[in-house]
Amino acid sequence: MNQDLLSAFRDGVVVCDGAMGTELMLRGFKLGECGMRWNQEKSSEVASVHAAYARAGCLLVTTNSFGGSRSMLQRHGLGDHVQDWNRRAAALAREAVGTGGWVFGDVGPFGDFLEPLGETSPEELFAIFSEQIGALVDGGADAVLIETMSDPAEAAVGVRASKSLCGLPVAVTYAFQNSGGVFRTMMGTSARDAIQAALTAGADIVGANCGTDLSLEDYVALARELKSAAREAPVLIQPNAGSPRTTADGVSYDANPAEMGITAVRLREAGASVIGGCCGTTPDHLAAMAAALA
Repeated sequence: MNQDLLSAFRDGVVVCDGAMGTELMLRGFKLGECGMRWNQEKSSEVASVHAAYARAGCLLVTTNSFGGSRSMLQRHGLGDHVQDWNRRAAALAREAVGTGGWVFGDVGPFGDFLEPLGETSPEELFAIFSEQIGALVDGGADAVLIETMSDPAEAAVGVRASKSLCGLPVAVTYAFQNSGGVFRTMMGTSARDAIQAALTAGADIVGANCGTDLSLEDYVALARELKSAAREAPVLIQPNAGSPRTTADGVSYDANPAEMGITAVRLREAGASVIGGCCGTTPDHLAAMAAALA
């Protein structure tokens, strides 16, 4: 799309897409598989998910590259495929959205802890993130999404790696839990401190995706807190389809499309500029959210 992404956020709310993993599961993906492999071997299935979200009204489509860093791919013995599979992930999203929207190049956690909790140095992590981000940009990403972060230091390295490679907008989103009425990451960082760390590192967009046992009401309250901490920066929020419920068949999410549509409007009122979905959300959920926001 020709319009500048950050300018679009100032003009109104932009709808982002929803879950990728659960949609691939409906198409045969099994837990424990390497999701990145599908970009190459089952690319038509990945493309169909992107296309479904685009048809639902999502102007921001996210690449299937959450586990695409070398450190994550090496767990499957596939570390040599970082560049070709990430380029392919971005190209598939680019083809699906065409010139009518934007592509978020998705970068998830690298799968370990930085020193001193872990053995990975910031310099090593910088190289890991740079390799993946460079491939996503080469494949056609319009912006970089550093998502599901718990450690602000890890998020900051991701932002710096992106800024060193390109001039594209960078978004950072954290996963939060409600700890006695206070939203914190798994590392114990408050929402305000997490957002400030991302902004200090140079993030252009900040927010939250996913969460542990958060209700839709929690996500609205979290959006208000994020907006307060973000100052003038756009806020991105992608709630799960309600709080997860464990059944004999696995984990399910109870929020229906109509409920997510109502929640989307409330998230906008709370100050969010980019609204999408995370675990349990489907193209039907996002269609209802886009319609409600329109």
